[in-house]
Amino acid sequence: MSLPMPIQTARPDGPHFPGASELAASAHPTRLAARLDPALSAETLVKLQKCSRLHPRLAELLGNDDVDLNHIGCRPDLLRGHDPYRAALLAGSIWHARSLVAFVSQPELAILVKRIGVDAHAFGIRHLLHAVDKRLISDPEKLAQQIEYDGHACLGAWLQDSSATERNRVLLRLPEGTAAETPAHEHWTAAGQLLSLVVAHFET
Repeated sequence: MSLPMPIQTARPDGPHFPGASELAASAHPTRLAARLDPALSAETLVKLQKCSRLHPRLAELLGNDDVDLNHIGCRPDLLRGHDPYRAALLAGSIWHARSLVAFVSQPELAILVKRIGVDAHAFGIRHLLHAVDKRLISDPEKLAQQIEYDGHACLGAWLQDSSATERNRVLLRLPEGTAAETPAHEHWTAAGQLLSLVVAHFET
């Protein structure tokens, strides 16, 4: 039986990274669990993230050698501090805008909106001209899943053009194993345009 990785608190005279608190506190709990012990409960992970004394150590574990902690906190992240999951839903809604427009049944529309949110639904329709997928998905649950999948994949492809530090500031806020980690060629092609619309929306 393997023991959980020990967490050492930062020494008072140890190095201080300006972005350590941001990275440790905002990371998705599954990211911490993957680096510490997958068996840790959600309650324990939340307690660890709330402990400011542990932030430097947790940030080092999360960032490994790919993140320059000295450069975090100097400026907003690529999504201007907005939730990357919401960004993915907005991008995915544009991707599947043709299907969104085709939904006229109120019961089915209610199911879809409950999954993706009113704002993502309206955002996708507003940018119908930039829709990517020509297929029409009539099942609301399946459409919601595809919006999440393609939206995350576009977000991941878009982030690849940035430094590892900036990329991880966003990715670490998502759970382990989303499509953001494995975008396909089609997502690389459309990501720039879709995410530029999302970021512009965040800036308004």
